[in-house]
Amino acid sequence: MSQIAISKLGFTYEGSHEIIFDKVDLVLDTRWKLGLIGRNGRGKTTLLKLLCGEFPYTGSITATVDFDYFPYPVADPGKPTREVVAGIAPEAMDWEVERELSLLEVDEAVLERPYHLLSGGESTKVLLAALFLKAHRFLLIDEPTNHLDEGGRAAVSRYLKGKRGFIVVSHDRHFLDGCTDHILAINRRGITLQKGNYTCWREEKERQDRSEEHQNANLKKEIKRLKAAARQRENWSDQVEKTKKGTRVAGLRPDRGHIGAVSAKMMKRAKAIDSRRQDAVAEKSALLQNIENLGELKLTPLPYCKNNMVTVEGFTIDYGEGALFAPLSFTLSRGDRIALRGCNGSGKSSLLKCICGGPVPHAGECLVGSGLGISRVCQDAREVVGNLKDYAESYGIEESRFKAILRKMGFEREHFDGVLEAMSPGQKKKVMLARSLCESAHLYLWDEPLNDMDVQSREQVEALLLQSQGTILFVEHDQAFCEAVATREIVLRKPH
Repeated sequence: MSQIAISKLGFTYEGSHEIIFDKVDLVLDTRWKLGLIGRNGRGKTTLLKLLCGEFPYTGSITATVDFDYFPYPVADPGKPTREVVAGIAPEAMDWEVERELSLLEVDEAVLERPYHLLSGGESTKVLLAALFLKAHRFLLIDEPTNHLDEGGRAAVSRYLKGKRGFIVVSHDRHFLDGCTDHILAINRRGITLQKGNYTCWREEKERQDRSEEHQNANLKKEIKRLKAAARQRENWSDQVEKTKKGTRVAGLRPDRGHIGAVSAKMMKRAKAIDSRRQDAVAEKSALLQNIENLGELKLTPLPYCKNNMVTVEGFTIDYGEGALFAPLSFTLSRGDRIALRGCNGSGKSSLLKCICGGPVPHAGECLVGSGLGISRVCQDAREVVGNLKDYAESYGIEESRFKAILRKMGFEREHFDGVLEAMSPGQKKKVMLARSLCESAHLYLWDEPLNDMDVQSREQVEALLLQSQGTILFVEHDQAFCEAVATREIVLRKPH
């Protein structure tokens, strides 16, 4: 059995006081299909980089395999895709390349196209195929689902299920359930390893959390009882000790030796009880360290006088190469939570842009209610620059509320003074989403709001939308999220 052994691993970024890893010990089988999870900023990508040897660290990492990191850098994206694949896996035969692409549901014709002309989903699948064609490699796959629609995610999940020897970072619950047999979780304190897929890990985590909360409550009562008992024994000891100086009764002097012995015995019992109390306190302090305290998020939508906010009739988008989707008609009404679905490149983002009043070439009508206030979250995070204070001011939102929402979404206070460009992609997405939650609007348009965001934050947003009366039209490829919150869906279909 080949293993990856991690011993006493420690790491802190240069110039930072935040300890990312502290004396981590792990032994991984190179045949496992590992899912790596954890809240944004906990060090998932950092751990992969450490395995690749990109950063100096303390402790040791030993392995009998070499590591490859995804996404893999392509030096010359102008080359035909077949040459790019050959450069990554030079020993692979053409039929092997075509077999892997077939398993990923990619037409082999992409091999003849320049690599830079591939879609995000196509390039993801091509790189995965090329990397798995390399012999004696252990793949470190960082967020492969970001550029994939639901069909693409399902195809990659099935593909990975047929492989072995990888760590994949993902926050998509369905995806992880489909392709992993072990879960590595970076917690608030340390890293845990568990056999099974994400659902197995989640069920065990919830069971453990409930057990710790129950144990904590019992210990809290026990500590209170022991504290009272110790104080009572001390008081009794003091009272008995005072009787040494009592007056004579019938000419007899108090037996001070006996009284002292009783007093000492009571004091000894008091100290024993207090020692038990201190043990209980120590046991209690070891509990609840990895329980994620998820604060409740809130949305404050503005009331709208009309029921219908957006009306779309016979609408399609055409950038000069033909309609992106078949003519579409729908009405968006107050309280709707509509999932806008379709494959990559089908025009979902363009439709949202058109509703916002952006210049999009189209046919048909897209009628937006007068005076409609819209809050929009875009796919990319190019707008997230500067610091949190300046970002809040640029959008006219209350800084204290903005930061309070970020705290609920897992931000540590030390992150508040950092430069936004240096944050992880998931943290940037949270900044954008928190800003939207601070904006009072009639309609919320969110374009893949969960990209790079950890599972706990996704569940917070799910709970928020289920409890609020807000109206939202969103694009999201996380199947579990869509099933949980959407009141209905609109599918963009290819034109006939």
